[in-house]
Amino acid sequence: MNALASGLAALSLFSFMQLIACGSSSGPDDTPPSSTPPAPAYFGFANPTPVSITGYAGDAMEPFISKDGQYLFFNDSNDPSVNTDLFYAARVDDETFTFLGPVPGVNSPQLDAVASLDSLGNFYFVSTRSYGATLSTLFSGRFTQAGVTGVTPVPGPSRQVAGWVNFDAEISADGQTLWFDDGRYSSGTLQAASIISATRQGSTFVRAANSSQILATVNSSGLNYAPDISIDGLELFFTRVESTEPGATPAIVRATRSDVSSAFGAAELVAAATGFVEAPSLSADGHLLYYHKRVNGAFAIYVVRR
Repeated sequence: MNALASGLAALSLFSFMQLIACGSSSGPDDTPPSSTPPAPAYFGFANPTPVSITGYAGDAMEPFISKDGQYLFFNDSNDPSVNTDLFYAARVDDETFTFLGPVPGVNSPQLDAVASLDSLGNFYFVSTRSYGATLSTLFSGRFTQAGVTGVTPVPGPSRQVAGWVNFDAEISADGQTLWFDDGRYSSGTLQAASIISATRQGSTFVRAANSSQILATVNSSGLNYAPDISIDGLELFFTRVESTEPGATPAIVRATRSDVSSAFGAAELVAAATGFVEAPSLSADGHLLYYHKRVNGAFAIYVVRR
């Protein structure tokens, strides 16, 4: 495995953030962005509350709430020193879940993270298990209560160019659109990250011809990743780091559109999600927004409501 592939074998979003933003997992949890003026604020959500996962005591990152609201998927720390795995928990109430353990059928000796699930039972996640051979990091399989079966790489999203990587993705509720990021990684630094959409054509996802136009305001500045689309396709949440300067902090951002053929409008910061926050996940009814937050050097899942 070449040096780039070896580095990407331990690839993680937080390692990117360590390199380009906070510098250390022990840095301040509430450092404000030190870059260009932030986007306007959106005040629709309030009451940030930590989520309790009964029976689990480790880092919890990259939450995804299933469309039926019954499962919370997440991964443990994605620091390069950790063999990052995917886990899930069963709903007790909006703020409480019972730990069910690792998601059967998906974890490997490499990084496995960033789960999503459509309404048809198709499970998607990020893994670095074969990047050196395939230049692909997105995988899918079939989810049931027994776990995930038939895991295979997702054809289509990868640029098939060394140094480019898709490190976040979410499938739409109907399974027809894959929202993901293109990240360019070079010399130990994330150089660029933009959100892309691709439409299903058979078993393959093809980048939408108008993706750059639809997502122009989303990708208008900074590094943009961790897309999360509402069930009607009209509201997009994502994470943005405005600058690669030291001290720049990720924030959760929202953009909306009037119909699924239109471009998204101006981006707005989700004001209720403060501090070092990433990876939004909206409930199917649009009332709850889950995300992870760094608290005292560790990561926990929070929820805000509207």
